[in-house]
Formats: sequence, C-alpha cells, structure tokens
Amino acid sequence: MVQIVPMAKRHIPALVALEQVCFSQPWTAAGFAEELENPLAVFLVAEIDGEAVGYMGFHDVVGEGFVTNVAVSPANRRQGIAAALLTAALAECTRRGVTRLCLEVRESNAAAIALYTRFGFEQDGRRPRFYIAPTEDALLYSWTQK
Repeated sequence: MVQIVPMAKRHIPALVALEQVCFSQPWTAAGFAEELENPLAVFLVAEIDGEAVGYMGFHDVVGEGFVTNVAVSPANRRQGIAAALLTAALAECTRRGVTRLCLEVRESNAAAIALYTRFGFEQDGRRPRFYIAPTEDALLYSWTQK
C-alpha cells in the first residue's frame, strides 16, 4: 500500500537515485537538502513498505504553486502512485490557500499530460526548446482551485 509522507532527510539518497533513473538532468542530494530548509517548498514522498518509490515537489509562492518535479520509479509506474502524489499535493494546496498550481511538462510525455488533464490541469502555454538532453518544448499547464 502506498503512503504519502512529507519528505525527510532519510529520503534524500533514494530520491537522488530516482532522479538518476528518471531525468537527464537529475537533482543532487544538496538540492534536495536545500528544499528541506526552504519554507516555500512542499515535497511529498510516496512510500511502499517504507521505501521511497516516487515524489512530487512544489513551491508555494504567495498563493500560487509551481511544481518542481514529479517522479515515480519505473518499476512502480502505472500503479496510481503519481495520482496519489498529485491528490495529496492538491489537498495541500487547498489547505495552504494555494489557488493555482503551474507546471512544465515535456511535450512528448503523454502519460504525464494525461494525468494532469485528468486532474483538471489545462494547457496555457509553451516554452520552445525548454528542455535539453534531448531538446524539446515544454508545455505549460495550470490547475485553478474551484
């Protein structure tokens, strides 16, 4: 069973390993440690039997949220973990009074786009050549509290 918990220092090694597998420009341990000290940062970790298998982070900046990353271990995809993380993040947005949550997603990431649109995110922009390794446009999506 998946549990969603706040990120703690103990999660950092697993999240760094997850980043290495999921992204061409992975975050470092120092980057995650900085987020633990950042009062604007909200990072949630998906655990199965105490093991971190995914995470989602966002920054709460004066009532608007900006997603930093969403990642799920390839071995644990298609099990509802990203949806559980997003559900918890949107609940946290509501609790904090965040009325809008924005993110960028690779244009080719059909699975993520399907998830975001299922949760009510709408495409509202594009950043040409935003991503590198490989170079690709970012689609901008946002969710607004109803």
